[in-house]
Amino acid sequence: MVPRPSALFASAAVLLSTTAFAAPTRSSYQEPLEDGALQEPPVAKYPFKNDPYDRKHDTYGEGVQPLPIRNGHGTSVLGPVNLDRDRQNPDLVRPPSTDHGILPNLRWSFSDSHIRIEEGGWTRQTTVRELAASKEIAGVNMRLDAGVIRELHWHKEAEWAYVLDGKVRVTAFDTDGGSFMDDLEKGDLWYFPSGHPHSLQGLGENGTEFLLIFDSGDFSEDSTFLLNEWIEHTPKAVVAENFRLPPEMFENIHEKDKYIFQGSIPDSIDKEKPRAFKRSKHQYTHHMLDTPAQKGSGGQAKIVDSRNFPISKTIAAGHLDIEPGALREMHWHPNADEWSFFIRGRARVTIFAAEGNARTFDYMAGDVGVVPRNMGHFIENLSDDEPLEVLEIFRADEFQDFSLFQWMGETPQRLVKDHLFQHDPKSGEKFSKMVESAEKDVIKSQYYDGKEEGLEKGEL
Repeated sequence: MVPRPSALFASAAVLLSTTAFAAPTRSSYQEPLEDGALQEPPVAKYPFKNDPYDRKHDTYGEGVQPLPIRNGHGTSVLGPVNLDRDRQNPDLVRPPSTDHGILPNLRWSFSDSHIRIEEGGWTRQTTVRELAASKEIAGVNMRLDAGVIRELHWHKEAEWAYVLDGKVRVTAFDTDGGSFMDDLEKGDLWYFPSGHPHSLQGLGENGTEFLLIFDSGDFSEDSTFLLNEWIEHTPKAVVAENFRLPPEMFENIHEKDKYIFQGSIPDSIDKEKPRAFKRSKHQYTHHMLDTPAQKGSGGQAKIVDSRNFPISKTIAAGHLDIEPGALREMHWHPNADEWSFFIRGRARVTIFAAEGNARTFDYMAGDVGVVPRNMGHFIENLSDDEPLEVLEIFRADEFQDFSLFQWMGETPQRLVKDHLFQHDPKSGEKFSKMVESAEKDVIKSQYYDGKEEGLEKGEL
C-alpha cells in the first residue's frame, strides 16, 4: 500500500527532528498536528510579543519558534514554514520596530553555495553572483585532505587567506625570481599579490580547511590561471622548445587531471627546497592570532593590514572575539565595504543606510555578511552563554573605523545635548557623564539586560 503524503510528511518531520538539527525542530509555540501541519500557536503564550526596546532574541539557541508578532501588531503563521531557518533568522521573522525601508539582502550562508567536489578536497564560493551586495570581495571556502594539492596557479586578483583548521604548506614565487615556502596552522594568514604564482597542500593527518578572500566581487575559481591548462593549450613544439626537451614528453598532460588532486606526502621544507632556491624578499604569511590585541570590556580585536603585514596592500582584516552577550560597538568604515565571515556563535547586525533605511540580519557560523562602506552598524552576540568569533575583512590597505561612542565624547557636549536631549536635560547630563572619557571600546561587555524594568527572558 502506498503511504499517504501526509504520513510521509509526518515521518520525515520526526526523522528531521531527531537527527538533523543541533537545535530542536519542535517548538513550544507551534506544535505539529498528526498530519504534519502546524497548528496556530497560542499567541498569548508567545514570550516575545511585547518588547518596546527591541532586545535580542536567541531563538535558535533556546529552541523557540519566532513569530511575526511585535508590540500589539502582527499575528501567527498558518501556512508552511521552515522551522529551523526561521529560528536562525528571528530578526527577519520578527524585525525590530526600528527597521525601515528597502535595504537589499546582505547575508549569505556558505551552506547555500554550490560545492565543487574534487579528488581529496572540495571548494565553494560566495561572490557577487550569490550575494549581490558582495561587490568588492569574493570568498572561497576550500578543503584539502592530507597531501592533497591545489594546483600551481595564479590569479588576476590578489588572494588573502585565513586558515580555519588543520595545517597547510604554501609556496610562492616573486617577480625577482625569489621563492617562498611556509607551513601554516589554524589562525594563520597568507597573501599573494595579483599574478604571483603559488600552490597549497594539505599537511598532517587531516589536511586543512581555509577561507580565501579575493579583492573583486566577481571573482570565479574557474577563472584561475592553471599550470596544466597552460601547457595543454600551448603547441607542444613550443613547450618542448621552451624546456629544451622532446615534444613527446608532454603528450600525456591533460588539463582535467589536476586543479585539486592527491599528491605525494611532502617532506620538511628544508629537504624540499630546490637546488636553485633563492629566498624571496617578500613575507607572504602572517600569524594573525599572535597579533597584539585591542582589548575591549567585552572581548578583543586583532587587526592585520599593510602596517603589520606589509605585502597585504589590498586586504585589511580584524579578528574579533566577542564574549557572551557583548557588543561590537556602533561604528562605520569610511574606506571600504565590510565583508564579514562568522566562524562560531550567533549574532545580530542592524545596518543603518541613511535616508531612514535600516535592516536587521542574524548570522551563524559559516555565514557571510556585507555592510557597504559608511553604513552604521554593530555586531551583537545573541547568546548569553557562547562566545562569538568573526572576521571583518575589507578591500583596503588599512583597517579604519569610526566609533560612535568616541565621536560623541569628543564633540562639545552642548552640541550633543542639543541634538539628542534638547527636551530632556536630565538625561542629557547622564549621557554626557557616560561619554566624557571618549574611550573607544571596540567590543563592549553586556551592561543593560532589562532586569531593572522587569523584562526578564520569557516576560517580554
